[in-house]
Amino acid sequence: EERKRHPEKPAGSQPKSPYHFVTKYRKKLLTGAVKKTIKEKIEDFCLRNGYSLVRMETDEDHIHLLIGYDATESISKIVKKLKQETTNRVWECFPGLLGKHYWKKKAFWSDGYFACSVGEVSEETVKRYIEN
Repeated sequence: EERKRHPEKPAGSQPKSPYHFVTKYRKKLLTGAVKKTIKEKIEDFCLRNGYSLVRMETDEDHIHLLIGYDATESISKIVKKLKQETTNRVWECFPGLLGKHYWKKKAFWSDGYFACSVGEVSEETVKRYIEN
C-alpha cells in the first residue's frame, strides 16, 4: 500500500525535531573522516527523504541534529532509518577501525536517542542549544 504524502510544504511550515545520538559506549569516533562520512550520509538521507536539515553539530561521541519533517511521519521511524543508514555506511567505509572498537559488527550508535517536537520554543533557541 502506497502511503500518500502531503504536497511539499515550505521548510518553515514543517515540524522540526532536535535529535541527539550517542556513539555506542561513548566511543570518541566522530572525528576526521568518520565524522565527515556520517555528516555526508545524514545530508544525503535528508535530501532523499524530503527532510530539511536545519542544523547539525558533532562532538567526538555524539551528534545533535535539527530536522524538519512531514508531520505524518513517525519520529521513531525516521530515527531508526537514519541510524541504520549511517551505521551501514560507516562500517562500509571503516571496517578495520570500527572492528577495533566494537566486537559486534554493525554497532555504532547506542540503542537510545533523544528527540522531541519543537512547539513553543523558537527555532533560534533550539539552534543555540544544538550549537552549544
